[in-house]
Amino acid sequence: MQIVEKDGGVSFAVRVQPRASRDEIVGVWQEGLKIRLTAPPVDDRANEALRRLLATSLNVPLSAVRIASGEHSRTKRVEVRGVTAAAVRALAD
Repeated sequence: MQIVEKDGGVSFAVRVQPRASRDEIVGVWQEGLKIRLTAPPVDDRANEALRRLLATSLNVPLSAVRIASGEHSRTKRVEVRGVTAAAVRALAD
């Protein structure tokens, strides 16, 4: 999994599967994390659910999680301030 550390945070790719049966981090997908969300991909509900799940899983405030690109795509680039690459890799296990 490719994780870039910069400016006191990390940037990594995620693949989102909306309308799943539960919110969960499944594991590694190509070069990023695969994440299932119960939220539908309308009105930014899936994006907000993604930010909440990552903030909770990485124990950072919601404001520390930002979708850098891919807001209208299943493949996204996420930036999280205040965590290390090792913490993100631990989510995939």
